[in-house]
Amino acid sequence: MRIDRKRLEHSIEELGRIGETPNGGLTRLALTDGDKRARDQTVAWMKAAGLRVSVDRMGNIFGERAGSEPLPPLMMGSHVDSVPTGGKYDGQLGVLCALEAIRTLNDERARTRHPVTLAIFTNEEGARFQPAMIASGVMAGKIALEDAYNARDRNGIRLVDELERIGYLGSEPCVPRPIRAYLELHIEQGPLLEEEGRSVGVVEGIVAIAWSRLTFTGVQDHAGPTPMRVRRDAVVAAADVVRAVRAIPARVGPEMVATVGRLDVSPNITNAIPGRVVMSVDVRDPKEENVTRALGLLDQVVKDAAASEGVSYELEHYWRVPPTPFHPEVVGAVERAAQSLGVRYRRILSGAGHDAQYMAAICPTGMIFVPSRNGRSHCEEEFTPMDDIEHGANTLLHVLLDLAQ
Repeated sequence: MRIDRKRLEHSIEELGRIGETPNGGLTRLALTDGDKRARDQTVAWMKAAGLRVSVDRMGNIFGERAGSEPLPPLMMGSHVDSVPTGGKYDGQLGVLCALEAIRTLNDERARTRHPVTLAIFTNEEGARFQPAMIASGVMAGKIALEDAYNARDRNGIRLVDELERIGYLGSEPCVPRPIRAYLELHIEQGPLLEEEGRSVGVVEGIVAIAWSRLTFTGVQDHAGPTPMRVRRDAVVAAADVVRAVRAIPARVGPEMVATVGRLDVSPNITNAIPGRVVMSVDVRDPKEENVTRALGLLDQVVKDAAASEGVSYELEHYWRVPPTPFHPEVVGAVERAAQSLGVRYRRILSGAGHDAQYMAAICPTGMIFVPSRNGRSHCEEEFTPMDDIEHGANTLLHVLLDLAQ
């Protein structure tokens, strides 16, 4: 049994037009009008495939194909929201490959003992509302529904209000449910598969991740008359932290990465000394103890930078997930499928967070990676060759057949 390559390619192209950027990328932030259009399109495709569609209180979308027995469903999915000026493969590829697997079952008139469900999770990226993977986190019982509802974007708009505005504030409870297993196909977002000429990554788990929010408050003043000796510049303190964060992995471990990805400067004009900076710090490592050590180093770095410039600060370590090993049964099923199809593969860890990270707390979980050209992702240059997508989708299909029996 094989997926229909041309049909999948057409779906990728069609969904990729919603929120398309001039340079061929994608901007489709969670719960914007673009996200609504993408949701509407995928729901229409689900219904055309004969799926029973439902929406829960976090806007997660589920489309179920009935099984031959009243058993927990085999669930596949990902997300359709993107980062600003991101790519057309992150998230939506997993949704469309899962949809194509279900369409293939329909083509072959194949019955599975377990129902098969396609899931689309809300706000996986965390680009608009923090933290990331917020809706799967609520479903897993790791994030309170009320906290998720009250998450606000940079304009102060609440997540729950946007869910209601776009018509995806569902009525079903967003709680753990019986699930046979959860599968997620995703682009690697790194260079290893391409470098080794492999089409599929058998994902063994996801690294530990910690997000911190740092605010420096100095004294806003005129850039001209204010002598250097009396300045308390929030950006100078932030610059010290940016450079220090870059150096933390070298002090902790070779597999650690640390990033300052956001800087909001106020008043952000040419002729004023910045009085306030809000910035992010992202730390990741396969080992939980290394993340703990890095956050301790960050505490000291921030304290020193604030003292040196004479500014005050608030540092909040507001989101943290431990390393997530995937279930041996599901990892084994992915490896068997790749072997049976003759696909070149390797076992791999994910350096990025995915909804699978929270789903692993509910049910046996695993992931399939396909290569990213030059390891690029979260950018308009993001690309995966169709040959590799086809191999990944067929691997997903055969894991589905295995686990859904």
